[in-house]
Amino acid sequence: MATTTNVPSSTVQTPGRPKSRRNEGTGRLAASLLSPTFIVLGLVVLYPIISAIRQSMFNSNNGLDENGFVVEGEKFVGLKNYTDIFTGDTAHRFWNAFYNTTFFTVVAVSIETLLGLAMALVMHRAFRGRGLVRASVLVPWAIPTAISGLLWAWIFNSDNGIANVILHKQVLWTTEGFHAKVAVIIADTWKTAPFIGLLVLAGLQIIPQEIYEAAKVDGARAWRQFRLITLPLVKPALLVAVLFRLLDTLRMFDLPYVLIGANKQSAETLTMLGYDQAQRLNYGPASAYAFILFLYVVVVAFMFVRILGADVIGTARAQRQPRAPRRPRTPAQKEVQPA
Repeated sequence: MATTTNVPSSTVQTPGRPKSRRNEGTGRLAASLLSPTFIVLGLVVLYPIISAIRQSMFNSNNGLDENGFVVEGEKFVGLKNYTDIFTGDTAHRFWNAFYNTTFFTVVAVSIETLLGLAMALVMHRAFRGRGLVRASVLVPWAIPTAISGLLWAWIFNSDNGIANVILHKQVLWTTEGFHAKVAVIIADTWKTAPFIGLLVLAGLQIIPQEIYEAAKVDGARAWRQFRLITLPLVKPALLVAVLFRLLDTLRMFDLPYVLIGANKQSAETLTMLGYDQAQRLNYGPASAYAFILFLYVVVVAFMFVRILGADVIGTARAQRQPRAPRRPRTPAQKEVQPA
């Protein structure tokens, strides 16, 4: 007759306990190591956002009350600053700035993506002086944006600017009109297209050369190799570069401010509009503009990541990694049933 002997529960270690303890210890260690970063992010990111939301619900209360006394300070107005932005007297200025911001983002980033991809393909080829070309590409990106705006203001000068000399026409680039948008797009493309080119170049350099050699053996020509090999493999780096440029262009301020000037409807962006309100000491409406721009940036980034699948933080790569096999249970962890 078979008898069953059980190992005492005090000596049996279930497979879940050590693993959970290790996970808890690792989680505490990770939390303690990341806590300084979270504190800094809370101070420099979360607190300004909350402060801006609060400030956007107040307005300066400078004037006279019903008794004729001067009243100073702030007054709680709730969502009035937001309703005034969309439907008030300055609504047309907001929608114009919103259109300009969106126009610059879509057109400039599209052109920069195409030029950056072309620059990366050229710099990826082996030719004499390739290192010099790669170093020279960094020059526009290294120049401060304000200095770049002054440089292009001299190029687009209406009297003796190089642009008008080449075109043999006198175009007033820095005045109201569509040509002001063109000037901003040209200057922004010159400065930031190398950024996309360098990021895409980094993605191209990790593609194994054997893939292209196998494609040549199979008879694939250059365009087919680019469409079926290069683009799919460089897509993660390209999408991250485009996302960074989208977020950067949505908050464009210094380039149109220096190149075209303030209070120009043809080039005024949302950041310029908020800055103008802050200069007039209207901190409530300025905070409302800033928070609306923040929501716009968040929505654009979320839609970009969800629709195009940009793996910004490496989540997809982590999910594709194979899991470690489970360890087999030891005989001491099982019931012993001798014959």
